[in-house]
Amino acid sequence: MEAQGEAPPFETSQTLGLLLGSTPILSDAWRQCSVANTMAPGSFVIDLIGDVAYIAFSGVQALANPNPMDGIGPFCEVPITKGNNLFSVVGDYDGKPTMVNAGFLDLFLSMYRRPELWNQISATVSNHRAVVFTGHSLGGTIASLAALSLLSSFPSLSSLSLLCITFGSPLLGNAALSRAILQQRWGGKFCHVVSKSDIGPTLLFAPITPISTQIDHILKFWHSYMRFPHQCTKPIIQLSDKEIDQLGLFLSTHVKEVALAEEKATEEEEDDLMTSLRSDYRSPYKPFGSYLFCSGEGGICIDNQTAVVRMLHHLMFTANSVDSRIEDHLTYGETVLRLSNQFLRRRSFDDKLPESGYEAGISLALEASGMGKQVSAQARSATRECLMMARQMGRKPNLNSANLAIRLSKITPCRAQIEWYKAYCEDYMGYYDSFKLRRAPKRDSAVNMNRIKLAKFWDIVIDMIQSNQLPHDFHKRAKWVNASQFYKLLVEPLDIAEYYRMGKRRTHGHYMAPGRQLLLYHVKQPITPKA
Repeated sequence: MEAQGEAPPFETSQTLGLLLGSTPILSDAWRQCSVANTMAPGSFVIDLIGDVAYIAFSGVQALANPNPMDGIGPFCEVPITKGNNLFSVVGDYDGKPTMVNAGFLDLFLSMYRRPELWNQISATVSNHRAVVFTGHSLGGTIASLAALSLLSSFPSLSSLSLLCITFGSPLLGNAALSRAILQQRWGGKFCHVVSKSDIGPTLLFAPITPISTQIDHILKFWHSYMRFPHQCTKPIIQLSDKEIDQLGLFLSTHVKEVALAEEKATEEEEDDLMTSLRSDYRSPYKPFGSYLFCSGEGGICIDNQTAVVRMLHHLMFTANSVDSRIEDHLTYGETVLRLSNQFLRRRSFDDKLPESGYEAGISLALEASGMGKQVSAQARSATRECLMMARQMGRKPNLNSANLAIRLSKITPCRAQIEWYKAYCEDYMGYYDSFKLRRAPKRDSAVNMNRIKLAKFWDIVIDMIQSNQLPHDFHKRAKWVNASQFYKLLVEPLDIAEYYRMGKRRTHGHYMAPGRQLLLYHVKQPITPKA
C-alpha cells in the first residue's frame, strides 16, 4: 500500500535522469569533453552526432589567481553582468544582483570576445534544433555560462532544444542566480554530473584566497592528466601529505558549515547571532539545475538546492582520503560507463521488502548514490533524511499552487456577482458612481463584501509568492496572469470609489499620488519572492 499522500519520489528530475541514463547523450557528451581536453586546451570542439550538435569546452583552462587588490572578497564573486550585457535576463533577483565566480566569468568572456570562436558557436546553434553544451571541470562552468548567455539572448526561442551537461564542475553562482534560473523555467536545461567522491564541486564552499596555492597545484595536476590521459608516467601533485590533509580539513569544515546552515534555514531555526558572526565568511555559492550523483552502484538525480548541498556534504565524508577525492575528478569516463551499464541492473533492497512505493524509491536511491550497506548506519540515515526532505520540499510549492486553484474556483461566484453588478449599473450611471454613492445600500453592501473576499484571496496569493511558497515561475503562468488582470480591471474601479468615498484623499492624498503605495495588485508584473 502506498504511503498516504505520497507519490513516486523525485518526479521533477526523474525524467532527466532516465533520459541521460537510458540514451547515449551522457556518454556522447563525455566523449566530446575528452576530445576537448586533449585536442583543444583553452578552447572548445564542435561535433554533430545524429541530429544533435555537441559543443564541448575544454577543462584545461588558464585560470588566473585572484588579485587581493580587486576587492571582490574571499570567495571572488562578481556580478554576472560585470563588463557585459549578455545576462540581463538573470542580472538580478528581487533587487539583489546575481553573482558568479570572477575567474569563471573572465574565462567565458575572453572566449566570447574572440569572434572567430564565438561565430562558430552561433552558427552551430542557428543551424541545429538540438544543442548540448558540455564541459569537464572548469569547462563545465564555461558551458553553463555559454548556455545562460544563449538563453538570455533568446529567452523565447522555442524551436531550440538546449541542454547543458557538466562533469565535476565547481559551483558557479550565488542563490540569486539559482532562483533567477528557476524563475525563467531554465532549471531543467542544466544537469551537473558529480562522481561520489569528487572534490571539484565542493571547492567553492570554502574561501578561495587562503587556499589559492593548493588549488593552483591541484589544477596543474588535473590539467596535465586531462591533456595526456594515456601517458606512461602519471603526473604528481606538488603538495606534501600534510598540505593535502590540511586542505581536506579546511574544505570539510566549510562544507559542513554550509550544509548545517542549509538544514537550519530549512527548519527555520537558525540562530541570528551565529548568522551575523559567520555569514560574511560563509560561501555564497549555491547549486542550480539538476545534479546527477553517480557511484559504482548507479546514480540519482536531484534538483532541490538544499538537498544537493546536503548530499555533497554526506558524500564528502564517505571518501577514503583527500588524495582519492582529487583523483576521482579525473575518472568520469569510468563513471559514465558504469552508469550506463548499471541502468538495467536488477536492484535489491536492504533486508526486507519496503511497505510502500515511496520507501522503495528511497531505498533504491540510497543504493544508487553509493550510500547502501557499505557505509555506516549514521551516514545512511542522514542521507535517507536528506532524500526524504528533497521529496517533501519539491512537492510543496506545486501542492500549494493546486490548492490555490481550488480556492480560486470557490471565489469565482464573488467575481461573477460583481460582473452582474457592473452590467446592471451600465444602464444608468456606471458601477463606479453607483458604488461610490451607495444609492442601493443592500445591493452595494453585498458587492462590497465580494470585493473584500476577492482582495483577501489575492493578498494571500501575493504573500505566498513573496515567501517562496509557490513555484518560482508561478507569476508567469497564463492561468494566474489572466485571472489577476481580470480581477484588477474589474475590481480596481471599486477600490478607487471606496477610497474617495471614505475620504482617504484628505489623509493619504490622491489615489495615484506619486510616492504613495497604490491600492491595487500588480500581479502581471513579476512579483519576486524574498531571497
